[in-house]
Amino acid sequence: MEDFATAWRRSAVGELSWVTPRGLPVSVPVVPLLDGETPCAALPLAHLDLVDALGPRAAFSLTAPAPGTDTGLVGTGPVEVRLDPGGRLFGRDLVEQEAAKHPPTRLRAGSLMARKENWWWMARALVTLSGVDRVEAVRRRDRAQDALLVRERSAGADTDAGARAHADADMDADAGAVPGADVRVDVVTARDWSAGPGRSVELWSRDGGDLSGRGGRALVMGHQASPDFERWERWTRTGTLSGQVLAVTEADGGPDADPRPFRLLERLRNHREVERACRAGIRTVEGRLGL
Repeated sequence: MEDFATAWRRSAVGELSWVTPRGLPVSVPVVPLLDGETPCAALPLAHLDLVDALGPRAAFSLTAPAPGTDTGLVGTGPVEVRLDPGGRLFGRDLVEQEAAKHPPTRLRAGSLMARKENWWWMARALVTLSGVDRVEAVRRRDRAQDALLVRERSAGADTDAGARAHADADMDADAGAVPGADVRVDVVTARDWSAGPGRSVELWSRDGGDLSGRGGRALVMGHQASPDFERWERWTRTGTLSGQVLAVTEADGGPDADPRPFRLLERLRNHREVERACRAGIRTVEGRLGL
């Protein structure tokens, strides 16, 4: 736990991945923070729809390129979610950590005046990794075509029992929810990510291992950012994994080796869009809490 927490604290970019109660894999890039000594991510309430789908377990991963090493880490365990629409919890210590790592937060919340003006950026959903059951080494993403492969742990080919567990989970999902689904994260690549719905793409594990898909749901998620991180783009391929082959059902975006910073008008437009989405999330949370 201490080793993973230390690595999380030292990193500027990470990922949060999970399987929803209905068995759908999800992954988003995050800024690694520590809540005391506990790994944490503070999602703006623009992402409230994703937060609402968070399962009881998640994986915090470090796969971005890092000087001197090609080994990343994935820490998996139970998570706790706290909604903080007023920014009271985020404003204690976490905002300073994030501002030191993330230029958009430095711009929007690097001073008391900025925090007051951009109050909507202070509202967060805090996701903490309350325990680390498992820490695994993975190959880091060192090129734009590398991405995370996220799926339910029982959806692999580790055992026949795992395949049966996935089938049972699908039946439960149709009826309502899959309780406590565990998540598996690999780092993969492909020769060509242009495949859209109805087509397939062959994946390779970056560590040379066997992906062992057994027809379970799977998500591929990659992300790249401009130097100022105003443009932090996530691309995905969703489908089912059989062996090494992903049968694509949904596709959004694609790898970009060098995202350019926004121009002035694009920056202003992006700022307004983020503010609008955050305000909408805040209104929803306040309505739930009766504030």
